[in-house]
Amino acid sequence: MSELKSADIDLIQRIIPHRYPFLLVDRVEDIDGSSSARGIKNVTFNEPHFQGHFPGKPIMPGVTIIEAMAQTAAVMVGVDMDMADKELLVYFMAIDGCKFRRKVIPGDVLELNITTTRGKAGAKVWKFKGVATVGGEMAAEAEFTAMMDLPAK
Repeated sequence: MSELKSADIDLIQRIIPHRYPFLLVDRVEDIDGSSSARGIKNVTFNEPHFQGHFPGKPIMPGVTIIEAMAQTAAVMVGVDMDMADKELLVYFMAIDGCKFRRKVIPGDVLELNITTTRGKAGAKVWKFKGVATVGGEMAAEAEFTAMMDLPAK
């Protein structure tokens, strides 16, 4: 059994290229190799999408929840494959079975539980299942496929 690992915001930024306003995960915990991890997103009113989605009734857009899942998956793989400072890029290829169950609003702590369903070190195409929860209540779920653009050695 592998030792569980975590990634703080500094390590996250060394693995994935996303920055404000599109860095959507604050911490990744319980990283179990490349098989599973739990991302944490602290949802705040200061995020730019809340100005227009929706004025007076801020709701985190569903696509940003799915993107936060993908960023969590990329960090998990990046930690497992020691990709810090190596310019890893990850691209969506497919999103399947996406369902939204609960609004995510400012003040929520979004937990992004990711499991790998296909992929291993060195592979370009990976598949993941993500479940986003707030206070134990499901907010969204999706399966997604991503291509890991690994830097040349």
